[in-house]
This record gives sequence, structure tokens and C-alpha cells, in this order.
Amino acid sequence: MSRSRRGLVGAELDEAELLVGNTPLVPLRRLQGRTDIQLWAKLESFNPGGSAKDRTALAMLRQGWIDGTIGPESIVVESSSGNLGVALARWCSRLRLPFHCVVDRHANRATVALIAALGAVVHTVERPDPVTGDLLAARMARVRELITILPGAVWLNQYANPAALRAHADGTMREIAEALDHRVDHLFVAVSTTGTLGGCGTYVREHAMRTRLVAVDALGSVLFGGERSKRLLTGFGAGTVPPLAEDLQPDAVVRIAEVDSVVGCRLLARREAIVAGASSGAVIQALLRAAPSFAPGDTAVVVLHDGGVPYLDSVYNDAWVEDHLGVDAAELQRRTAAASER
Repeated sequence: MSRSRRGLVGAELDEAELLVGNTPLVPLRRLQGRTDIQLWAKLESFNPGGSAKDRTALAMLRQGWIDGTIGPESIVVESSSGNLGVALARWCSRLRLPFHCVVDRHANRATVALIAALGAVVHTVERPDPVTGDLLAARMARVRELITILPGAVWLNQYANPAALRAHADGTMREIAEALDHRVDHLFVAVSTTGTLGGCGTYVREHAMRTRLVAVDALGSVLFGGERSKRLLTGFGAGTVPPLAEDLQPDAVVRIAEVDSVVGCRLLARREAIVAGASSGAVIQALLRAAPSFAPGDTAVVVLHDGGVPYLDSVYNDAWVEDHLGVDAAELQRRTAAASER
């Protein structure tokens, strides 16, 4: 049974890989006024699970299956702010592997419901870690507890797994580079686990590209020397420095406040008809701030990690923004108009 089961899962992995990647790279022509530069967006929401994390999830499962850490009787366990949970729930369902996903109270309700609908067992952490005050640290503690009590439990550990880097080196950045004849002057990527930026940087080094790598972080995140403070939006920023980030040295780090991320999302929707997630708003803000300094002829790419539908009750909801971020609808409109004039 074990042999036939392994063959079935291997075939499912091969089939799944045909569905992931080759996402659209679209021009952004309406965000700002310069016509002597080219701006592009990589739309990762076109992956089957709706985000760039489909690449990460599949790469980690594939590597685990190859090296034998994942077998037919394994139970997959992982911590997620949302998107990786959806991706793993989807692929584990197809592979008939049980999946336990640890999220925290800030995860989007629609995303958590989707993870559960795909058959995963969801564990929601309500209280932050008592030492650091961080919810990610609390999620990690719950993961460590689960792998001791669940027979056959395997923690993929997206925060340290090198397969995450290869997923974005061989996938995301390769696709961008090949589409633009390896001419990418600036690349803007939101960071959390830092797998996307680290993988893109790996490809840039391996192919001697002259690409400036810009890490777009949340204000209040501890990545790259940031100072910890309260954060509400999911998908970017971190309360703990992951191992993947320890040797990562981006050319620049831009920290974006949460309300500015909201403004970036709304501007992207109204100017380019792209409804994207919270981290995409931060990336757009970073791009707009940098664009005036680009040299004529420069090409810049932003990676938009996910779509905006799960954020309709938060980022795109005026009442939520006013209640949680203290900015009313009129002020949001004013800031959006001001951002579009950059």
C-alpha cells in the first residue's frame, strides 16, 4: 500500500506543478505621471489558491516528499497568517494528507473559513506570546506543541525552509526576468517570511542581474532592524526574525504604515482596476515614493502577493479603517488623491 500510495502522491505533485506559476505580468500605466519609465506588476493572485504561497507550499511539499520527511502517513503542520494556510490546505486535500493550520486572531475570517472548507484543522491563537507580546511567537509555540502530540506530524517551517527560496528563484523571478529580457532595474517585494524576496535575490545573483532589491516592510515589524509595535494587517511584516532573513541583505528597506497600505490598495484598484491584498498596497506606496528618482528608461516590477477579496471587510471597508486605524472616509479619499498626484 505504501508503495502505491507514494506513486499516487508523486503523480498528484507532478500534476499540481502544472497549475502553479506563469502568472500575468501586467503594465501599470495609470499610477503616476512619468512616461519615460516602465512599471510592471506580477499578479500572484492568479495562482490556484489565490497567492504567491501556492509556489511555496508546493515546493515544500515536493521537497519533503523527495527527501522522505513527508510520507503517506504524515500529518502536515504549519503556522500561517492566511495565504500559506490556504495553499497547503488545497494541496494537502489533493494529496490526501491531513493538515493542521495554526493562525491567530488577526487572520481574515474569510481566509480562515476557506482553510477549513478545504478540510484543514484550524487552530486559532488568541493571546500573544507572554514574553515578546507577539502573536507569531505564540503561533510557533502552538506548532511545536502540535508536532509533539500528533502522530506522524511534520512541520514544514516556511520560515526556514530553503525550498521556499527555490520556489521563487526558479518560479517568480525567472518568469519576471524572462518576460523582460532580464532587464529589471528595481524589484519591490513585501516581506514577512522573506522567502519571496530571498528567492528573487537568489535568481538575481545566479544570473548576474543588475536589479535593485527593495524590501517593503510594515511599520512595527522587526525585520531588518525594525522596531516592534502593534500591527493589524496580515500578509507582511513580522514580530520575529525568521531564519530565511538572517543572511538576506536587500538594497533598500521601506517601511509602510498600515493606513498608507490601505491608501495604496485603493489607489491600485481605482487607477489600475486591480483589487489586491494589504501587502500590495504597501508595495505600491513604496514604488510611488521611489519612482521620481528612477533614471529615464528604468524598468521596475512590483510583486503583488495576493488578491483583495479576503480584505473587503478590512482594507476596503471604510468603517473598519476608521474603527481600527483612526482615519475616516473623507481623509482616506484625500490621501488617495494625494498619492495619485505623486
